[in-house]
Amino acid sequence: MIDFSKKPLFLAPLAGFSDLPLRSVVKKFGCDVTVSEMISANALVYESSDKTLEMLKKSPNEEPYVVQIAGSDIENLKKAVQIINKFDGIYGLDLNCGCPVPKVVRQGAGSALLNDLDKLQSIISAIKSVSNKKSLSVKFRLGFNDKNEEKIAKACEEAGANYIAVHGRTRAGGYNAKVDYEAIARVKASVKIPVVANGDINAQNADEILNLTKCDALMIGRASIGSPWIFHEIKTKTSVDKALKQKIILAHFDAMIEHYGEHGLCIFRKHLHQYSKGIDGATTFRNDVNFIKDVTAMRERIREFFA
Repeated sequence: MIDFSKKPLFLAPLAGFSDLPLRSVVKKFGCDVTVSEMISANALVYESSDKTLEMLKKSPNEEPYVVQIAGSDIENLKKAVQIINKFDGIYGLDLNCGCPVPKVVRQGAGSALLNDLDKLQSIISAIKSVSNKKSLSVKFRLGFNDKNEEKIAKACEEAGANYIAVHGRTRAGGYNAKVDYEAIARVKASVKIPVVANGDINAQNADEILNLTKCDALMIGRASIGSPWIFHEIKTKTSVDKALKQKIILAHFDAMIEHYGEHGLCIFRKHLHQYSKGIDGATTFRNDVNFIKDVTAMRERIREFFA
């Protein structure tokens, strides 16, 4: 169960990053609830490819684990949920109503659903009617072009959402507009279900945002990339030392190899670019890891650089 009385910390769904290895690592270091990368309902229904189905899998330590789905066609969404129903160990589903990517918006999914609250409510009700999971949540932005956060929140609550996660920008605001935490606070005041605050939250401002918004939980996204120990720092109010950082990075690398095989080495390079930011010799290190193809050699180079 998600215990909102303890102000849990969520890992946000991050395309290309919040895969099973990263989720397994953050769970070891303070994250309470993990959410999958966004999974297309259409891809699940029409492709049912190994890659898409692989995205549903969880690490044994992921409790509770939430799967995020995206789509706009009600029948396809119901079929996708019925596929997800076959997977054990998934605590809940999360409907994506925040993705600003044009390809997703053109399909009427993601943040496009904020333009049609009647349809949004129909989708929530439809998912609830077929899901065998304990929870259904909705992650949304403050609006599409203009802020409409309270109406969106109430629509989700009325349709049966168990909790909501609010990204404090509009779709038009992308990822660079200033996050409106006061708008998130208005959402919290307008509904009775739990509210999770999201948007530019880090170890330095987490307590301040909780106090300002009065929310029931925080969701950390981009601040966790290159710093998966952020959950530990928020909870302990202490910075992670070099030794623990090295331990976490190596644990992440090992998890990647275990999950993806040797191909995990190539995928992990983007993480190493993030991990090495701001460290002396980072440019040379990045050049090195871009050409290392042996797992043992890569692990030793990581151990050496982050010593």
